[in-house]
Amino acid sequence: MAVTTRRAFQRNIEWEYDHVTLASDFSRNVVRTLLAERAEKGGWELRSVRIGNDGVRRVVLRRKIIRQPRPEYIYI
Repeated sequence: MAVTTRRAFQRNIEWEYDHVTLASDFSRNVVRTLLAERAEKGGWELRSVRIGNDGVRRVVLRRKIIRQPRPEYIYI
């Protein structure tokens, strides 16, 4: 149901993408509730929604991954 990929566009910042496909028999309210729960609990934000001719919704979610650089220790 979901495929997750990662891309780095800036230094130490990566975006994690989640591609979700939802069937056409889900109502708008069910989809809204599902996406709101994922946003609140998982930190995802909505990037795009495509609704096909057959009613299938293809949703792309993303969240930011910030990597902290490892500190360089100087031994004296």
